[in-house]
Amino acid sequence: MTNPELRSDVHSIEPIPDADRDSTGPQQMWIWAGANIAPVNWALGALGIILKLGLWETIAVIVIGNLFGCAIFAAFTVMGHKTGVNQMVLSRSAFGRRGAYLPSLLMFLMTLGWIGVNTYFPVKISMAILGQFGIPDTLVATFIVITLVMVIQVVIGIYGFYAIRTFEKYTVPATVAIMVLMSVLAWSQPGVVNWNLASSLPPGAHLAMLTLLMSAIGVGWGISWVTWASDYSRFVPRSVSSTSVFWYSYIGMFVPSVWLAILGATIASVTLDTDPAKMVSAVFGGVASLLVLLMVLHGPIATNILNVYSAALAALSMGIRLSRTALALIVGIAGYLVTIYFIFAPSFAKAFDNWMISLLLWMSPWAGVVMADFFIKRKSQVNVAELYASPETSAYGDINWGGIIAFLAGLVAGWSVQDGLVPALQGPISGLLGGADLSWLFGIVVSGGVYLAFGGRAVAAPSLAATGAVGK
Repeated sequence: MTNPELRSDVHSIEPIPDADRDSTGPQQMWIWAGANIAPVNWALGALGIILKLGLWETIAVIVIGNLFGCAIFAAFTVMGHKTGVNQMVLSRSAFGRRGAYLPSLLMFLMTLGWIGVNTYFPVKISMAILGQFGIPDTLVATFIVITLVMVIQVVIGIYGFYAIRTFEKYTVPATVAIMVLMSVLAWSQPGVVNWNLASSLPPGAHLAMLTLLMSAIGVGWGISWVTWASDYSRFVPRSVSSTSVFWYSYIGMFVPSVWLAILGATIASVTLDTDPAKMVSAVFGGVASLLVLLMVLHGPIATNILNVYSAALAALSMGIRLSRTALALIVGIAGYLVTIYFIFAPSFAKAFDNWMISLLLWMSPWAGVVMADFFIKRKSQVNVAELYASPETSAYGDINWGGIIAFLAGLVAGWSVQDGLVPALQGPISGLLGGADLSWLFGIVVSGGVYLAFGGRAVAAPSLAATGAVGK
């Protein structure tokens, strides 16, 4: 009997049975494309302009950085496809049965922030568009929009994976069409883009800002999604090749992220502002603004349904004994409060860049440890049953101190070369590099290298038929 496309997701963090793994490569692409057709990417592109880079070099940073960042992200989707296991439970093979609670907690807290970020931008833009039709930007109207968006995204997140993939499958093509219209309007109208905008920074500061933005809005954007990756690819059948999963996920992440960031950079080249409301009012009006409003409202829902779903999985991966539904409701309430905080924040653009850099500080070494463990140490062979065994009996151990030490080593290494805008996060070696920020690279390489040197022992994966552990 064929499973219906849209049905309630009864799964938690257990391995997904073969009978329920019916997602396709294109559906994975729609999921990641939908998650990234979001106004936050406009601001990511605009950051380069606001921080005084030229337009063309900002575009280069966006493209080159995402080529690498999206590849790292797509590699993580392969893990879920091969095992049928969500990302935070997979961390147990590197950090131990309860040692993985640490990254699970960090991921849970981080996701609450993302929900606020992703809701902030569409609320600001929606109020600007509604203002064109005589609806004033009041606190009451703002709270109504926030509430409606939050309720929709929490309901879909609670319903689960099958609702998420169906929502993205049928809404993303329409939003892509609106993106095309937006791009044509922005790039064809005179005076909207300053194609000749050049950097005003001196040489030393110029190099530092290039690497800073490469970390924050280039490589960093793809890395910022790795803790979610396997939560959705675990639903793809074994019969689909891992190569196919990699490339569909890569394209779904790369194309909208780069496209919208470039659109944000080009508009900001004249407005010189990351305020999404000003971006919209500068270019879009009339009927076009209504279409943009649809895309804007779609953005947080398409992104935050993943955040709500994955945050609940992260909490369950820590051993919290609540239902996925209850946890999703808690996540929604917390995300609502974070959104309100961002609405009243005095300088969102600077706070957002600082936050992105601080995220990479821990996500890069975590990614280095997990990739070294899965692809090199274990050669993509994981004993799935042992991931769920008790801490006292699991072959992966209770706390794998090799993984923890490698993570901390990568954390220190990344911090030492970090040159973010937060003084406390600026490392000593970055100054010797002329202010260049290579924190993501040092974090991944050092943590992975230390882990391979002495972290974790290889645990044999029994036969596929017996456990569901997957090779190729």
